[in-house]
Amino acid sequence: MRNLTRALIEHGRIITTVEKAKEVRPFVEKLITLAKKGTLHARRLALSKLPDREAVDKLFSDIGPRFQGRPGGYTRVIKRHERRLGDAGRTAFLELLKAGETKVRTKAPPPAPKVRAPEPPPAAPRPESEQASPPPEGPTSENPPTM
Repeated sequence: MRNLTRALIEHGRIITTVEKAKEVRPFVEKLITLAKKGTLHARRLALSKLPDREAVDKLFSDIGPRFQGRPGGYTRVIKRHERRLGDAGRTAFLELLKAGETKVRTKAPPPAPKVRAPEPPPAAPRPESEQASPPPEGPTSENPPTM
């Protein structure tokens, strides 16, 4: 984690596996939160977690002030389509956001309205002459019983 963090602070953007990027992200964001405080105690805590004086100096002089007004979410993971050559691992970019840049989350489009079948118009009452009586129950001469 220290090596990935050092490389990210130095270069601003690194290529690594998706799993490593997701694991190192909270570690980096906690260090940036310490850098935003800018106190001596915060610098010593950062040096205890990342024992690279040049990286911590850059963290406190450049990166911390850049995110001063931001409440969190300083990094971004962008998945790549290219796989790693040796083991075909999924790769991703892990990058720091630019100054003033915001994460834009696209809203999913609202679901399409349900299409209802048109209701049939109410039936007009039929005249009494057209209304037929129900067939009689039981066998008749017209309806012989079936066996």
